[in-house]
Amino acid sequence: GVTMRYSVDEQRLLFDLSKRLLGEVPTASPLEAAIQIADLARCLEYHEWRYYILNDPMLGDFEYDTLFKMLQSLERSYPNLKSKDSPTTRVGNDAVTDVAQAQHLTAMLSLENSYNSDDLNDFDAQIKKLADLPDDVAIVYCVEPKFDGGTIALVYEDDVLVRAATRGNGIIGEEMTHNARVMRSIPLRAEFSKYGIRKVELRGEALIRKDIFERANKQREADGLQLFANPRNAATGGLRTKDPKETKARGIEAFVYQLGYAENMAGALVTRNFESHHEAIELLGKLGFMVPTSETKVCQNIGEVIEFCNEWQVKRDDYAYEIDGMVVKVNDLRIQDQCGSTSHHPRWAVAFKFKAKQATTKLLDVEFQVGKTGAITPVAKLSPVALAGVTVSSVSLHNEDFINSKDLRIGDTVLVERAGDVIPYIVKSLAELRDGTEQPIVYPTFCPFDETKTTTLLRLDDVAAYRCPECTCGKQVYQKFVFHVSKDAMDIEGLSKATIERFMDMGWLRSIADFYRLDYEKIAQLDGFGPKSAKNLQLAIERAKQNPIQRFLHSLAVHHLGRKASKLLAAEVEHVLDLATWDKERFLTIKEIGPVLADNVMRFMSDEQNIALLKELESLGVNMIATDEDRKPAVVADGALTGKTILFTGALSLFTRDQAEKLASANGATIASSVSKNLHILVVGEKAGSKLKKAQDIKTVQIISESEFAALIE
Repeated sequence: GVTMRYSVDEQRLLFDLSKRLLGEVPTASPLEAAIQIADLARCLEYHEWRYYILNDPMLGDFEYDTLFKMLQSLERSYPNLKSKDSPTTRVGNDAVTDVAQAQHLTAMLSLENSYNSDDLNDFDAQIKKLADLPDDVAIVYCVEPKFDGGTIALVYEDDVLVRAATRGNGIIGEEMTHNARVMRSIPLRAEFSKYGIRKVELRGEALIRKDIFERANKQREADGLQLFANPRNAATGGLRTKDPKETKARGIEAFVYQLGYAENMAGALVTRNFESHHEAIELLGKLGFMVPTSETKVCQNIGEVIEFCNEWQVKRDDYAYEIDGMVVKVNDLRIQDQCGSTSHHPRWAVAFKFKAKQATTKLLDVEFQVGKTGAITPVAKLSPVALAGVTVSSVSLHNEDFINSKDLRIGDTVLVERAGDVIPYIVKSLAELRDGTEQPIVYPTFCPFDETKTTTLLRLDDVAAYRCPECTCGKQVYQKFVFHVSKDAMDIEGLSKATIERFMDMGWLRSIADFYRLDYEKIAQLDGFGPKSAKNLQLAIERAKQNPIQRFLHSLAVHHLGRKASKLLAAEVEHVLDLATWDKERFLTIKEIGPVLADNVMRFMSDEQNIALLKELESLGVNMIATDEDRKPAVVADGALTGKTILFTGALSLFTRDQAEKLASANGATIASSVSKNLHILVVGEKAGSKLKKAQDIKTVQIISESEFAALIE
């Protein structure tokens, strides 16, 4: 373990101070500036320790960068207040005292950050100024992924790997040669001597591929071990372990992205014997190193750079490795020399940072929502936080087991992430910041909206969910109404959630049947409606009555009866009520219909009230007879995988191979027979073989894990 440099109280104080500073602006008062500079330095030093030493950051990257830039700005305004040990004078520190130290042959500097096209244009203008070039000259740049892993330095002498080290403080790192030797992506020998090079130091990044990381966490969960927080933590921890077997077991790979130092047989520097950075990278690829050639582009001007960076911001989540930005480097090494470096960063390179995916905030409260099937879902209410371009204030907590596994409490400071930049997700709570005022999250015993406290919730142990068996408060009925008229169901335009709630309050909606006997003359007299809106609503409802029965079946909100299953059932009956005569065996003759769904439909159709409702709807003109649309083959035109070819390889654990292929087909995919350039997705299970290797070589194939596939079709 690492000796704790800060006590729990000190950590809480520094975290709170950091969050307060994030809401401030650099001051103009010399006295206040001195205080801010001291506070920022203390906070940054602490967060560097959390990030580099513990591999357990408490701030998102954007938040850290904001504090760093605030300190830079203040020190520029008040240079006499800048201390010799300011965080802005060094590149970071991840060295610990219980391992051997290694001094790098040249300093490993950090990168300045940029966040938008304006920043990149400013960088381009600065390069031209530093290199004394006219404004109309186009600078050629090499743009490559900014890997989110552990930085390493590799030293080769006489073609043999003699040392590997972590980045450390940029001058001295931790020696990790014993671990590098078990990483198959790092050659033990490389023929640099063919190019007149005797000694060389390379810079690279140690990473764990996303699918390998997920499998590792799944195994750790099965073994009762603590899960890794993210691929970066798993990789950096694996670099520093004393047991090479652990490094090897984590599946760490290393990309090499820079030739940092080289000398010839006589000991003279030859780093600049190449004309461009890209040329040097291509040489390293020829020598057997993993280099990001297919993800790298030589851009002829800054406009191409901006376009390429924006492309990668969109597709970053489809990439096999975690990246948090792109690195923009002047390609011409002579211009790099002209630009030079500061003690902190090279002036000829800049990092384009993607929008923040993680940030810390407060869990203020938990609300419980009722869905159309009666499921009770806990939703965390957060102090609003900016994340990947949006403000997040609510996050689903899924179920009771999720809350318990994360040890979440009301009042906790939590780390929030937008998975795929879409779904907000709580990664963890920061338990070390608790002050004793936090409260446990307690699931309600009764329906949270039932004021009489008579409706006892039922827990379904197979999914750790609670369900309200009989709705008396109307919330579940409201959700059923909203779903019934939704676009995927009966598709009735003009019935918004607010309108449905309004009609319910007026007593006009008590059952689904009431949608089809609304009084349009009364509706026309309501504020916000009028004759035209009422007429349009009437026309929409009349159209909905003629819908194919597959839409109607889906609109009934029977648990697990989705669009695909509704279409399959509709193709097998002449009338909706025919389903009431089916036994379980008849349902199971349809390949895609399983026993759980069969039980749910049979339970619905055996309820006399439901049968009465169906007959009432038919009497009101709602179609119950199969149409030509219902009898068409069940082809998914807008499924999650429509237009994609997919292939499964290796041993699957969540599904059988047959189940997985059927699920893919049901979501619009075409099942491929082999790996080729026409393949879109390869789903990889355990012990994947030659198909995985071939897909990796093609590069255009998206390689995903079984759990990622499950998330896609969900």
